Amino acid sequence: MMVQFICYPKCTTCQKAKKWLDENQIVYELRDIKLNNPTLEELKKWHQQSGLPLKKFFNTSGLLYKSLDLKNKLPAMTEDEMLKLLASDGMLVKRPLLIGNDGVLVGFKETDWSEEIRAN
Repeated sequence: MMVQFICYPKCTTCQKAKKWLDENQIVYELRDIKLNNPTLEELKKWHQQSGLPLKKFFNTSGLLYKSLDLKNKLPAMTEDEMLKLLASDGMLVKRPLLIGNDGVLVGFKETDWSEEIRAN
């Protein structure tokens, strides 16, 4: 199974996730989210595949999220507005993302990743 691993290489959580993928011999295509930001179409598809609320795709601990005061602005935004905002800058997107044929994992939780990989 080939998955797409979308990360920010300087992020320690992303580094842990990459190490986990390597240790578990998971074949992946690495994509730097800062250099290759997800498109609006990709984000829409991933959101649908994930089954998660769209707010889970935001990097709430990021400097950009905080400087834009998104904690207070997101509740009033439409889904389209949120998707366009996420597509505008990869640093707003929670990472890492693991994109498979049947699912999308947002953030790194080893137990969730293990379950998803075993299921596919």
